[in-house]
Amino acid sequence: MKKIILFLGLFLSVSVFAQEFSSVSQLPDYAVLKAKMKLDDVVTKADTAPEFPGGMDTFKRKFAESMDVIDVKSSKINTRVYFIIEKTGYVRYVTATGDDKKHSQAAEVAVRRLFVKWKPATINGEPVRYMYTFPLALKKYN
Repeated sequence: MKKIILFLGLFLSVSVFAQEFSSVSQLPDYAVLKAKMKLDDVVTKADTAPEFPGGMDTFKRKFAESMDVIDVKSSKINTRVYFIIEKTGYVRYVTATGDDKKHSQAAEVAVRRLFVKWKPATINGEPVRYMYTFPLALKKYN
């Protein structure tokens, strides 16, 4: 029963927000990202943002479905998931940061399982490499 409640809490707490950073170097986890990702020519703002087939509600649902239910010890988890949507529309360099390593790893795996081609972001009508980021918050209720 606890796993079902955790899964529902995760599903309902996944929130995707618009990019608010003007460059990759302003991201809060920039040092970690620089070590794990190829950040050449990556943008965080574009004329048109990347689009998941079916929209962001579909992305959130599929992400929640593909994320493994894990046993969480702490009562609150804050994880931030980063990935690059390439000019081709495919996702690469998935990285998650947060306090709970198991939760971060599960979030990375969930994004990798969604092998779906996005509509890439564009600037002046040309596709660009785009850093996508979204937070995952999980609050455990006893």
